[in-house]
Amino acid sequence: MASSQGKNELRFADWMAALPDSIHGTPLTNLAIPGSHDSFSFYIDEASPVGPEQPETVQNFVSVFGTVAKKLMRKWLATQTMNFTSQLGAGIRYFDLRISTKPRDPDNELYFAHGLFSAKVKEGLEEINAFLADHPKEVVFLDFNHFYGMQKYHHEKLVQMLKDTYGNKMCPAIFAHEVSLQYLWEKEHQVLVFYHSPVALEVPFLWPGQMMPAPWANTTDPEKLIQFLQASITERRKKGSFFISQVVLTPKASTVVKGVASGLRETITERVTSLPSPPLKALQRGAAVSPWEVLLWSTAAVNVLSCCQAVMTQTLKKNIFLN
Repeated sequence: MASSQGKNELRFADWMAALPDSIHGTPLTNLAIPGSHDSFSFYIDEASPVGPEQPETVQNFVSVFGTVAKKLMRKWLATQTMNFTSQLGAGIRYFDLRISTKPRDPDNELYFAHGLFSAKVKEGLEEINAFLADHPKEVVFLDFNHFYGMQKYHHEKLVQMLKDTYGNKMCPAIFAHEVSLQYLWEKEHQVLVFYHSPVALEVPFLWPGQMMPAPWANTTDPEKLIQFLQASITERRKKGSFFISQVVLTPKASTVVKGVASGLRETITERVTSLPSPPLKALQRGAAVSPWEVLLWSTAAVNVLSCCQAVMTQTLKKNIFLN
């Protein structure tokens, strides 16, 4: 990659194309891939209904406090401050996607959702496709890992939507270790779709969800998160699949109550970003650095790194630099 910071900035949108020839044949399972958590959450609409996956306590809270409750919810649900196009331009290549039907929706559309509803799925897929058309050597991972209120015909609709949008850009499911940038470029594939539903077994271009495991620490403690990531990365070496390291702290109910007006960014993500970060020169491939990057930046260990926006902005450059 270019040595000057300015040139590095310009190449984030095409960082895969800019990788040295020696890496083109490396399996994607051995590359460090920047990703975003709840990737669609920039679009969360506080005027929308509450998602069907939310517990009765949340439903009741919103029914009593209405718009005020939804504004507070958005502060805790919106993990991203950039839309899909901006994330792609910043180098993000893995997208965490959760799909839902919307109650009483006259158009019977599918939406991205997490607590509240976000953009229509079709619009999001088309936005990503527009970027891919302009950047033919970039590859994205679309991970459909949660489905809410969906019946068989909803899955059929989503599968058709993927066909119509991406067509031959989608790579059929094969052995993970066979997929390299060189392989995808030769086949003119740019999209790997992971689908956490039995439907994946019926469609050649859907990769089964178990090919993209994402162990979850479920903690608000950065030190426990580090320990969990270290242990899970050790286990990752035993699997012949892609693998997600979720650099995500999860608020408990008590955390939300204490920081109800502050939101996720100020209350949770700053616990991670406040940890000291080593200089870029320390992040050589295979190096042991500290504190929370201790294993995350070794391309022999990390595959897909999924994080919230506040964490992403501090670590994205280092993730790409390591390949």
